[in-house]
Amino acid sequence: MSVLMQEMGDRALQLGVPLSVQVDLTYRCNEQCVHCYLDHENHGEMTTAEIKHLLKEMADAGVFILTLSGGEIFMRRDFFEILEYARELTFCIKLKTNAVMIREHEAARIRDLGVESIQISIYSHRPEVHDAITKVRGSLRRSINAIRFLKSQGLKVVIANVLMTENMDDYQGVRALAEELGAESTLDPTVTPMMDGDRSILKLNAGDSALQKLFRDEALVGDAEEFCAPPLPPDADSMDSLPCSAGHTACYVSPYGEFYPCVQFPLSCGNVRQQRFIDIWRDSEQLKEVRSIRLRNLSSCSQCVHGSTCTRCPGLAFMEGNMRGPSTADCEKSFARTGIPSNNLLAKRGSAPRLVQIQSSPALPVPAMTNVTLSGSFTW
Repeated sequence: MSVLMQEMGDRALQLGVPLSVQVDLTYRCNEQCVHCYLDHENHGEMTTAEIKHLLKEMADAGVFILTLSGGEIFMRRDFFEILEYARELTFCIKLKTNAVMIREHEAARIRDLGVESIQISIYSHRPEVHDAITKVRGSLRRSINAIRFLKSQGLKVVIANVLMTENMDDYQGVRALAEELGAESTLDPTVTPMMDGDRSILKLNAGDSALQKLFRDEALVGDAEEFCAPPLPPDADSMDSLPCSAGHTACYVSPYGEFYPCVQFPLSCGNVRQQRFIDIWRDSEQLKEVRSIRLRNLSSCSQCVHGSTCTRCPGLAFMEGNMRGPSTADCEKSFARTGIPSNNLLAKRGSAPRLVQIQSSPALPVPAMTNVTLSGSFTW
């Protein structure tokens, strides 16, 4: 994160401004990825006029970064009408797409409209693996062709890679592909439950041994020994830390107008079809509860040795049953990184939760990943 963006985030937090919003234009998609958490049927998407009205309200509320996502955004015939209006409102715009429907005409319009970046999901450098995940033959070839063309038009492309059982051994190949294409790349070893609460797709999550290998890859984390060093227990400052930006400086709006703290935090806080965006942002009781949470309020996590270093996602915790509880997926990542089980994992294994005392001398604090974003995704 740049110094400027950090300063903007800090200032937005002080002023209570929604700095960044993701709006999903549709859940419809031309791919059917095995790990996708969305229902791809159309249950009454917002109209063009409704989306434009929302964007104007967001601009008035002080939103600066607008991420347009889906589903597949190019499934909307009015996509460029929406994009053009968003640029008139001077948003900094990021797009998420599989790029399968981007041709020369679409790329030129994206370039001319000054889009900041385009994120494209690539799951493997091997067609048989990527296409099996998207369930569309030839999808890797088409996405790569689109990336090459977008780069030739001077556009910034970010390759996103979700790691799961099917592609866990391919992240190095995706990284090499990104370098060849001149694109940035990120990876995230987290499969998200369905937004309706169905957790069956979590079987796709990588296991302990695969995560341990990942977290000890010095090409990703730098000094693996230091990165995987035992953590220190939470201190006074970390006890008052915010879990993430969800509901504080960022939020998410679904194609149906539902307002959530984050795309991975499906706690409905209102609907922009019925209320003004700014009224939900300021007055929602659900958002007020989300904003009230600090590490010291989490009975299990505040007593856990990983409390100050865990990437705990309150949305994943919410989907597990309690936004103030642990996120098992993040407990598993902390365990894979350090070899020390969290209180939550100890409880699930039938051991009494306890605070693990670190005896290393001197104790090493766990450094921030220089190659990792705040969400926990690796970035090169």
